Amino acid sequence: MDRLKLVLPTAADKQAIWDYREEFLDNNDHLDGTGGLADAQDFESWYQNNLANRSPETVRPGLVPASTYLAVLQDSGELIGMIDIRHRLNEALLQFGGHIGYSVRPSRRRQGYAVEMLRLGLAECRKLGIDRVLLTCDKTNIGSAKTIQHNGGILENEIQTPDRITQRYWIAL
Repeated sequence: MDRLKLVLPTAADKQAIWDYREEFLDNNDHLDGTGGLADAQDFESWYQNNLANRSPETVRPGLVPASTYLAVLQDSGELIGMIDIRHRLNEALLQFGGHIGYSVRPSRRRQGYAVEMLRLGLAECRKLGIDRVLLTCDKTNIGSAKTIQHNGGILENEIQTPDRITQRYWIAL
């Protein structure tokens, strides 16, 4: 059952995106897969950076081209989550970020949306010609690990740093 669809954000999505951001900040939660929304000073600068990051010619220095999508309910358009698809990996992403980052708003978790979002995100990766997708998550994030595994993720290894253990999963498309 497809409840969600992925759409590229537009300027018309300003209030929904900013409300999404606020829900995470109010819950002291991480805004993963949002193309830098946590650090944005305002919607307009986030949106312009988001547009620039989609192309190799305009991507911000130090980043790889990426497309940030909104995961919205097909029937109502409600913003459920966000997913950031990196078109390629650099050394840092190969270790700790992967091709995809995503988040589901705190009030909509544990309803199967993450599994569906990741499935839709993998379809976007196929369109980009990516045949092996890397996803990473903190070892303590059991929900994310299950979401990745449900979509075919195979654990390659774990990388330990002083503050966390990162699991690295590959999904063959």
